Amino acid sequence: MEASAPKEANAKAPVTFPCSGCGGPMLFDSEAQNLKCQYCGREEAIEDSGSQPVEYDLDLSGTDEENAALTDWGFRKQTLHCESCGGDIVLPELETAAICPFCGSSKVLSQQDTASIKPETVIPFQISMKQAMASFKTWKSKRWFVPNAFKNGNIVARLSGLYIPYWTFDADTDSVYTAERGDYHSRTVTRTRTVNGKTETYTTQERYTVWHRVGGEYDRWFDDVLVPASRRYDGKLLEKLNNFDLSKLKEYRPEYLSGYLAEKYSVPRSEGWQQAKVRIDNAIEVGIKRQIGGDEIRSLRTRTQYSGLTYKHLLLPIWNAGYTYRGKPYRYMVNAQTGLVSGTVPRSPWKITFFVLFCVAAVLIVLYFIGQSQ
Repeated sequence: MEASAPKEANAKAPVTFPCSGCGGPMLFDSEAQNLKCQYCGREEAIEDSGSQPVEYDLDLSGTDEENAALTDWGFRKQTLHCESCGGDIVLPELETAAICPFCGSSKVLSQQDTASIKPETVIPFQISMKQAMASFKTWKSKRWFVPNAFKNGNIVARLSGLYIPYWTFDADTDSVYTAERGDYHSRTVTRTRTVNGKTETYTTQERYTVWHRVGGEYDRWFDDVLVPASRRYDGKLLEKLNNFDLSKLKEYRPEYLSGYLAEKYSVPRSEGWQQAKVRIDNAIEVGIKRQIGGDEIRSLRTRTQYSGLTYKHLLLPIWNAGYTYRGKPYRYMVNAQTGLVSGTVPRSPWKITFFVLFCVAAVLIVLYFIGQSQ
């Protein structure tokens, strides 16, 4: 009987991008938007089929992680796990990462890789590390209530180029609603008051609300509702970086990851959809209230049906940095497509105290002049 081939023989070979000129490593260059040799400077274009991103049907009853076609990242990958923060990063099997790009810990260990849905699309890095550092310098110089030494000084930070996983969801919604709409009206009323011990009569305008029941339909299509698929960061910091131009998405290719790290998603599709659904429901409520009009709305009840649900997994570029100031850790991130900065900074207690005292003094002055005028 013929012996079966070793399991390793069927495995996808590790993907590397050697320079055809000198054999050196070729990494993705944010300025050239091509692969660039780190030794001789030779550039090679990245093939782009020009095909449109595929939107996959959102079927939460099964798991796409069982579909080999949807979990093939295009290279034999490994997952590194940080024992300090729990972060998982994905990188080619032959590469190593000694420091966690999330928290800076050196406790990064290789673990058995598990199937994960490959990215459908990617926005390649547009901002270089040097540009990211310049963006942070400009950003921190405009912060209020920070120490002058921090604002004007040079901050030494460790930057990591990292692709953050995101989900996008599409949904067609049909909503019916009932509510009570309130419209303001005014009427003239007669009242009395006492002035210098004498009672006098005067008229004034009084506002009142007329309520009536309303109902109707509200249909809306939602396209590319963006949800971070990472738990590694403060959600508010990531939310501030969400000015990505998704019209610039490119077909995912492993070449774009050459020289960078990619985080493995830690928010599953089902949870991502629930977050997207909250945003969709909030947007529907705002749209319905705008459609109802009036001055006030109460007792709004909405019933929504969802159809045409689709999703895709994409990677978006971030420069992630950690730094310390006077012994305390801080973090900032730079959107590597737009240069937008989000982060935490030290605060100056003196500036905050002076500002509070100034506000209190301003209020007291205003109250003084109001008292004098009366």
